[in-house]
This record gives sequence, structure tokens and C-alpha cells, in this order.
Amino acid sequence: MDLYEALYTTRAMRRVKPDPVPDEVVQSMLDAAIRAPSGSNAQQWRMVAVTDPDTRAALGELYADAYRQLHETIYDGWRERTAQSGDDQARRVISSSDWLGENFGQVPLVVLFFDRNDPTGGSIYPAVWSLQLAARGHGIGTTLTTILGRFKQSEVFELLGVPADKGWALKAAIPCGFPMGRWGIAKRKAVNEVAYLDRWEGDLPWTIDEPLWGGTS
Repeated sequence: MDLYEALYTTRAMRRVKPDPVPDEVVQSMLDAAIRAPSGSNAQQWRMVAVTDPDTRAALGELYADAYRQLHETIYDGWRERTAQSGDDQARRVISSSDWLGENFGQVPLVVLFFDRNDPTGGSIYPAVWSLQLAARGHGIGTTLTTILGRFKQSEVFELLGVPADKGWALKAAIPCGFPMGRWGIAKRKAVNEVAYLDRWEGDLPWTIDEPLWGGTS
């Protein structure tokens, strides 16, 4: 796959099929992840790829409760505001997020990322993104979720046997599977609306009205 096709079309795929992800694809994804940059090359990371049905079901219950807590706290009122605003894109995001909240335990592969001595995430999220790009190259859809770490870290540690006294933190859970939807370039604000030159609100000397990668997937 062309590099820019991967970059332009690797978007959140929350709705995925229950079909197993082949072992060789899981191997490729994990091997790509550990090639990512790591601060001081310390490689203070661990990844747990979960495929066991019972463990996935248990993670699904934890995720559903974490998702409920998310909407009762940080996202409180977001659903109502979205309904009032008539924002179709936001409604689609909520719909797909709800699907994942209800079906997380049926996702065929979940990769959980742990790190330590990395408070900013600067040494773990490049690995997460590399795994997601590798997954895209194999036609596997992914999305980045963090609510298990925020609301259910101790329960996940107990479920997976993660030592609680070694400084590890759960930074991301990546559900993976063959997508139900189609690949495509996600709609975004124009570059000129969010990027500046030399200083805050410094106008760029050019505009980008359409994606610069014009291929089709």
C-alpha cells in the first residue's frame, strides 16, 4: 500500500466484524509497533494482544461500564447538545461509539498498550500509531481508545495479570478487526484553518482546499 494512502485513510473504524484477525497479521502489527521511536530508546512498553473469547468478553464488560462513566462525567450533556445542534457528523461518531460500547467484547482482537516513566505518552503513542498504520496495510480497522486506562485500569491489571507495583500504566486499548464500513479520507477542517506560519495566526502563503492525496481506496 502507498504510504500516503495509509496516512490519508487510516481513520477510526469502530464497527468491525467478528472474523478472527490472522496470526501473521497480528505478528506484523506488533512488529511494526516496536519499530516506532522510543525516548532514549528505553522501550519502556508492553503490549498485550487479546484474542481469547472469555478475556475479550470480560474486557467488553469493563469497557461498557467505562463508556457509561465517560458519558456521566467528561461527556456529560454531549449527546443532548449534539442532538440539538443537528451536527450529522457528530451524531455518526456517537452512533459508532455506542456500537463499540455495546460490542467491545465481540471485537476479535484488542491490543492493549502499557508503559512506564512516560507521563506525556511521547514514547508509547508513536508505537500505537505504527500498529494502526500496519493494521491499515492489512485491511484491518482500528480505533484508539483510552477509557479503560482512565476508569478501569486496576480491573484490567487484575484480569490480565499485570503487576500493579512496577509502575506500569494502561495508555491505550486498540480494538482491531475487518471493518464493516468502507475506507475513505476523513473529512477535516482545511489546513489553513488550523495551521499557521511562523507565529500564532500567521497566515499560510497558500491554501489547501482539497486533500493532496487524491487516490481512491
